[in-house]
Amino acid sequence: MTNNVLKSFDLTGRTALVTGSSAGIGFALARGLAGAGARVILNARNAAKLEAAAEVLRGEGLQVLTAAFDVTSGEAVTAAIARIEAEVGAIDILVNNAGMQRRAPLDQFAEADWHELMKTNVDSVFLVGQAVARHMIGRRRGKIVNICSVQSELGRPGIAPYTASKGAVKMLTKGMAIDWGQHGIQVNGLGPGYFKTELTDALVKNEEFTQWLVGRTPSRRWGDVEDLVGAAVFLSSDASNFVNGHILYVDGGVTATL
Repeated sequence: MTNNVLKSFDLTGRTALVTGSSAGIGFALARGLAGAGARVILNARNAAKLEAAAEVLRGEGLQVLTAAFDVTSGEAVTAAIARIEAEVGAIDILVNNAGMQRRAPLDQFAEADWHELMKTNVDSVFLVGQAVARHMIGRRRGKIVNICSVQSELGRPGIAPYTASKGAVKMLTKGMAIDWGQHGIQVNGLGPGYFKTELTDALVKNEEFTQWLVGRTPSRRWGDVEDLVGAAVFLSSDASNFVNGHILYVDGGVTATL
């Protein structure tokens, strides 16, 4: 029985596409899926940065390919997914991780920044999710993991548009599960809390913020990107075959407490 349970988490023979995976959380998730046996396709817009990230993972003995394309362009996404399906093979797992942050008081938030943030955080999930799902539907199987956030549930000063975008990703995840579940596809969300990455380095070094955050977090620490890997492998594997439309928060308990 134990062997069968462990086998259900094995991703050997599966191909996973992880968007926005040249650094940060996306890179950690790609490394984790590859470590569980998957062949992973890294995605970002910067081809040189993408190849450098791929070389690091290949140096660890992992199966890694790259696909540089803009996830906010419907035309680019459609062409890239068609090319991957034709030249690499079926995409079994999609992790919609590409995202960005813009901070400003809401009354001063620039319209251009609003549109850029929504395109990156929401449009990309729709565009890549739809393009991949159209292939998955014919095969009657597939796993889609959309990267949400504790800001899918909670607000903070100065990031109202980001909170709106991650709330939208949460509900889009549920909508995808409802429409595509009948085709054997599971669509779930992974909601990170506050993690140490390149993007949060300034906050990590801000003693006042770190003290506040650690005090606010039941686990009493920042998250390390490795903390996300187990949840990502679970949602990408057969172990989650009857989990659909769920958002799994990996946040040290932040969403559980006032």
